[in-house]
Amino acid sequence: MEVRTRHTPAFGVARVVLSPGEAVQADPAALVANSFGITESRARRGGPAVFTAPAEGGWLDLAPGHPGDVYPLELDGRVGWCVARDAVLARPATVRTDHPWPALRALFGGDSGFLEHHSGTGSLLLATPGPVDALTLAAGEVITVTPAFLLAYPDTAQCRLRAVDPSGPQSVRTGEGLALDFAGPGTILMQTRRRPG
Repeated sequence: MEVRTRHTPAFGVARVVLSPGEAVQADPAALVANSFGITESRARRGGPAVFTAPAEGGWLDLAPGHPGDVYPLELDGRVGWCVARDAVLARPATVRTDHPWPALRALFGGDSGFLEHHSGTGSLLLATPGPVDALTLAAGEVITVTPAFLLAYPDTAQCRLRAVDPSGPQSVRTGEGLALDFAGPGTILMQTRRRPG
């Protein structure tokens, strides 16, 4: 799978180029157009669809339902990434969503939380409400990020979740009232606008 982006960062569209017989999972509502012969199948109504290229290969154009950027996050098979829930626009079969992921269970307890873990190889296509900012942390360097602006971080970074005000309202599902402390090494990806709620 190859990803080519255009109209970024304000109104991103991603062209996903598929090899013969290759498939990608995506939200069917994000499909703008595709080459002739791409087939679509769904396991359940309202869920994601799997788009498969015919024998000669093909492409599909995907756009998020809100203004913003599209960002192909390259997974190398060695390092997994924690990604903001609902940020994934498309996922190839070579990238897994890991349920449950031990580090996220430790972070959120028994709740599902506002992050999910992905591993494998290939381009995980993300949709963000604004341009993507990448902060590269040296070993031992520490920063604090507001959960509403976090897009993704690699397994190499250490993460701690804490209450901004212990007496105030907090939610591990949305990140309200919480802060994330990250220690390097690693690159933290942030979206520069809040996700529409």
